[in-house]
Amino acid sequence: MDATWVFIISVLGLLLLSAFFSGSETALTAASRARIAHLARKGEKRAQLLKALLDMPERLIGAILLGNNLVNILASALATTLFLQLFGATGVVWATFVMTALVLVFGEVMPKTYAILNAEKMALRVAPVIRWVVLLLAPVVMVVEALVKQMLKLLGADVSRAQNVLSFREEVRGAIEMHREQVRQPVRDLQMLDGVLDLRELTVADVMVHRTRMKSIDISRSPEEILDYVLKNGYTRYPVWHESPENIIGILHARDLLSALAGAGGDISRIDVRSLLLPPWFVPEHTPLMDQLSAFLRRKMHFALVVDEYGEVQGLVTLEDIMEEIVGDIADEHDRATQGVRREDGAFIVDGAMPVRDLNRMHGWKLPEDRATTIAGLIMHEAQSIPDVGQTFTFHGFRFTVLEKERHRITRIRMEPVMEPEGSTERAADDEGQVRPV
Repeated sequence: MDATWVFIISVLGLLLLSAFFSGSETALTAASRARIAHLARKGEKRAQLLKALLDMPERLIGAILLGNNLVNILASALATTLFLQLFGATGVVWATFVMTALVLVFGEVMPKTYAILNAEKMALRVAPVIRWVVLLLAPVVMVVEALVKQMLKLLGADVSRAQNVLSFREEVRGAIEMHREQVRQPVRDLQMLDGVLDLRELTVADVMVHRTRMKSIDISRSPEEILDYVLKNGYTRYPVWHESPENIIGILHARDLLSALAGAGGDISRIDVRSLLLPPWFVPEHTPLMDQLSAFLRRKMHFALVVDEYGEVQGLVTLEDIMEEIVGDIADEHDRATQGVRREDGAFIVDGAMPVRDLNRMHGWKLPEDRATTIAGLIMHEAQSIPDVGQTFTFHGFRFTVLEKERHRITRIRMEPVMEPEGSTERAADDEGQVRPV
C-alpha cells in the first residue's frame, strides 16, 4: 500500500479515537449520578462499573485527557509529515488548517454534542472500554497527578483541602431552579421540593397562628358556653386559660368533650371540663420547622404553643401548619373558606395577616421574606411607622394602599403591581406617606 494512504488511514483512525475520548469525557461528566446510582442498585452491571469510575474522578478524567491528547498530537504529527511530503515547506501551514478543522468538527464538536444529548446511554456504553483505558494509563496518570499537586503546592494552592463549595441542599435547590426555568411555569412538584428544603431555614414563628388570631377558651365559662364555642369555631384543639389568656392551663380536645357529653347522657352541666384538659406543650419560637416536625412525630402530638424568650405565649403551631409548607393549603369538608387574597380590577385585596411567603408561593412574587412574616408587617417595616387608612406606599414593585385597620393592626390592603426604575434599591417617603424608589 502506498505510504500516503497509510498516513491518511492512520490520521482518520486517530480522529475516531479523538472523537471517542472527547465524547466519553462529556458523557461521563454529564451523566446523572443519581440515575446511575439507581441503576447500580438495581443490579445493572454497566451502571455498577460506571459508578465505580465516577467515584474516582481525578483518575478517570486524567486517563481520558491523556489518551485524547496523545491521539490528537500523534494525528497532527502524521498529518504534518504527510503535507510536508506533498507540499514542501508550506505543508506545515496546510496541516495546521486542515487538522484544526478536522479535530474541531469531528474530534470535538460532533462527539461532544452527541454525548450531551445522550449522556447516560453513551456513558453506559463506553464504561467497559474506559475502564481498560484507566487501568492501562494509571501509572502515567498517577505520576502526572503527583507532579500537578506539587506544582500547585509551590504556587500556594493546597489541593488536599479541596471540597465542594456547595452544600447538598444548595445543589438540590440549584437543580430545582434549573428545572423550573426549563418548564417556564410553576410546577407543584418543584414547589413541594422547595418546601422540604425550606424546613431547616424556617422557624415555628414563621408559620404559627399568632395569638391575636388564636381561638382559646376561658375555663371560667360554663360547660354550655364552652360546648357552644367549640361547635361554633369547628377546630379540634383549643388552648384553655385561667384568669388571663397568657396563663394557659391545658388543651381541650373536641373529641374528649363530645365523648364526655355522650357519657353524661347529653347533659353538658354534668361535665367537669377541667378534668378533660391535656397538658400543654410549649416550644420556643426560634425552633426550626424540621426539628419541630421531628418532635411532633416523636411525641405523636399535633399541637404546640409557641413562646418567646420571656416565656410569653406568641401563638400556636400544628402539624398541619408544617405540612402546608410542603404540600400547600390543606382543606377538608369542614374547613371554612378563608379568602386571604382576591383579585379586583387588576389589583389584589389582601388580608393583612397573610404571610409574605404564602403570597410569593401563590403568585411567583419576590417580596422579601426576611423583614417581616406578614404583608402588614412588611408595610410597617418599609414605612417605619404605623400607617393610617388611605395611606399609599410604593416599594418592591407594588403600590400598597391601607384599606382597613383595627387599632394598630392593618387588616386589609390593596396591592397594585407597578414598574420600578431599574437599579433602584433605595426608597423615600413623600408628603402623602408614599414610599417610592429614588
